[in-house]
Amino acid sequence: MFEIVLYEPEIPPNTGNIMRLCANTGCRLHLVRPLGFSLTNKQLARAGMDYRSGIDYVVHDDWRRCVEELAAHRLFAVTTRGNQRYDRVGYQAGDAFVFGPETRGLPQSVLEDFAPGNRLVIPMAAASRSINLEPATSVGAVTFNTCAFVCDLDLRGQHFAVVNDVLTTGATLNELAHNLRRAGAIEIQGWVVARTLRQD
Repeated sequence: MFEIVLYEPEIPPNTGNIMRLCANTGCRLHLVRPLGFSLTNKQLARAGMDYRSGIDYVVHDDWRRCVEELAAHRLFAVTTRGNQRYDRVGYQAGDAFVFGPETRGLPQSVLEDFAPGNRLVIPMAAASRSINLEPATSVGAVTFNTCAFVCDLDLRGQHFAVVNDVLTTGATLNELAHNLRRAGAIEIQGWVVARTLRQD
């Protein structure tokens, strides 16, 4: 699976949700100090629910120690200043994806550790400034896993129905369909199964 790195995360619910994401996708989480919260924070625990006890996560004292720990892995920075679309890379098991703090992103001093082709960008509408950390990590983890899986398959002539239980922008379904097409699928149908909450 993949390594998810949060560099100096600031908002506890975001990190809690990412812990849940990692628990459900099999990714290992790395937190790089200083953190903007305590690991005993109630909001963090609430967002991560009961996943934190079962998640594989590591806390690093600083960026250099994190880099040393991941020396055997390919590192990718996910940044609005990226040069490479994230859906145009051939990923492999063990790749590590680094996300910056919510209010400022990755600093230039950290970006300099990445070659231009390892600075990934998630495309956005022209008027958009950035994507919140938690959905960006979700898009990244799901799509990176999808890319790694689909790229190894020969799907020529196949038909697919893709089912999701939530729809926000539709980006995840679109990227999955794109990669299935690249692998040779001739038809992909997208289905969203969701329940509307009652408003009393």
